[in-house]
Amino acid sequence: MDVRRRPVKQESHHRPVKPATAGEVLKPHNQSKPSDAISTQLYLTNGLFFTMFFSVMYFLLHRWREKIRNSVPLHVLTLSELAAVVSLIASVVYLVGFFGIDFVQSIFRPSPDSWQIEDDNTEQMMMDEDKPVKPCGQALIPRIMPPAEVSQATEMITLQMKKPPPTVEHTTEEDEEIVKMVVAGSVPSYALEAKLGDCKRAAAIRREALQRMTGKSLYGLPLEGFDYESILGQCCEMPVGYVQIPVGIAGPLLLNGAEFWVPMATTEGCLVASTNRGCKAIYVSGGATCILLKDGMTRAPVVRFGNAKRAAELKRFLEDPLNFDTLAVVFNKSSRFGRLQSVKCAIAGKNLYIRFCCATGDAMGMNMVSKGVQNVLDFLQDDFPDMDVMGISGNFCADKKPAAVNWIEGRGKSVVCEAVIKEEVVQKVLKTTVPALVELNMLKNLTGSAMAGALGGFNAHASNIVSAVYLATGQDPAQNVESSHCITMMEAVNGGKDLHISVTMPSIEVGTVGGGTQLASQSACLNLLGVKGASKGEPGSNSRVLATIVAGSVLAGELSLMSAISAGQLVKSHMKYNRSTRDMSKWPCEFGSVSKCMYKGFVFVEVVLVRWWCEGIRIQ
Repeated sequence: MDVRRRPVKQESHHRPVKPATAGEVLKPHNQSKPSDAISTQLYLTNGLFFTMFFSVMYFLLHRWREKIRNSVPLHVLTLSELAAVVSLIASVVYLVGFFGIDFVQSIFRPSPDSWQIEDDNTEQMMMDEDKPVKPCGQALIPRIMPPAEVSQATEMITLQMKKPPPTVEHTTEEDEEIVKMVVAGSVPSYALEAKLGDCKRAAAIRREALQRMTGKSLYGLPLEGFDYESILGQCCEMPVGYVQIPVGIAGPLLLNGAEFWVPMATTEGCLVASTNRGCKAIYVSGGATCILLKDGMTRAPVVRFGNAKRAAELKRFLEDPLNFDTLAVVFNKSSRFGRLQSVKCAIAGKNLYIRFCCATGDAMGMNMVSKGVQNVLDFLQDDFPDMDVMGISGNFCADKKPAAVNWIEGRGKSVVCEAVIKEEVVQKVLKTTVPALVELNMLKNLTGSAMAGALGGFNAHASNIVSAVYLATGQDPAQNVESSHCITMMEAVNGGKDLHISVTMPSIEVGTVGGGTQLASQSACLNLLGVKGASKGEPGSNSRVLATIVAGSVLAGELSLMSAISAGQLVKSHMKYNRSTRDMSKWPCEFGSVSKCMYKGFVFVEVVLVRWWCEGIRIQ
């Protein structure tokens, strides 16, 4: 059930607070500070007792070590030692009373699940009022509806609010029985959603069963706060939680005259900051220009014949321009957006690999092109009954693998992006020079990659930016393999003063509908870029704009990283921003719980003092 937070009555001695309106930036006086909870006098008192504790502890340990060294009984105390013992006891009592009470209460405090409300009518009323009309993630995404839809939406909301809340409540005993059945194997884990009809409950039960079967804890992997209904049957099977990845913003990226704030989901320090610096250099130099060269997704089945002659006959039939219209009609039946563009074949013995390429609208298009390919294969079976379809994908596509065919022919969106960076920008923003960048690009991205035998890897770190944008916008992260094919070019222009930089990426595979793009977080990132969902006016334009944003972001990342390497700043920046100073295995205290952290620090210092004292005795 939901527990409502009741409004706090304003007292006369408080300054009236103006309520924040939608879209208004919160002012500092509207938010309470953590430091407001403890007064200055209390801070001074805590500091006094901490100082007294450590001082008398050091004094007593030093005195007791001298007594042990001189064979003096420890119970014989001088006046100063007696005063130190009393001070130690007083400081311990105060510190335990101040920091220990909250720590003990946090252990015995009842969980929110044990809260009860005696009035059933009040509980029912509160659930009716607090029931959301749409998922939380969708509520964060603004949408302007035309007047014709407003009345329909109002009626739907009214009907939803009139529906009574679920009356079936599952007790912990029922869930415990199901967990035991999953552990025993009598109930398969993958069938929990279908049997229970509650995706979140199924995830919780599966999670508990997994912990019992493995003996490993999943603490730290969140379960709450996710809409498991949204991934059922399309994004993830057998979920037990979700992984949190921070999202940073780089920009504005000035691309083709428009500004974009680029969301990047990553755990690598310096990546967003570096891309942001590249965006700044591009912006103050007048922006970048991006051109779409080709747009078509591919799928290549492999078929086998009894001999190579029959395979060659089918190859000639498929590549004959006179037969293309017939094949296109059959292929295009699969979707109103899928349109066949070309068919290319390759023979290996008696095996034929057929590479179909088609437009897919705003979808990435793998499922769309696969359905069209299946239609064509069924059609060809009539004229080539001896054709044996070995697989709908024969790796001549090539999907999620580095391949020369993608590097040469392209797959998805083929894009080239360029910009001219002024000399003063190179010096002041990027902290390097144009000749140094040109020479480094030739030695590193071109010659160095050639020495390594790179396939499409003639760049500094294109995959870094592609992966971060893909994760933030709900793309298939595995397609980062071919989408990161990129060659970075640099040369001095305008009499050697300015820098011309370009990135050519022949196989960016993105979409704005389907897959992970419909999840609330990823949908919000697409909405930030202005490419959420399918384009109403021109099908496919949203996905094409997203591909140009990816290329523009790669251009910014390449520019900044190459400048950092040229100026010798790479190691220094990573040592500053990409290294954690905390040992999480030794410091498991929760941030925000001051009493717990200070209590553990208190115990840690005490252990250090005792070890120092014992070491002194052992040496003597």
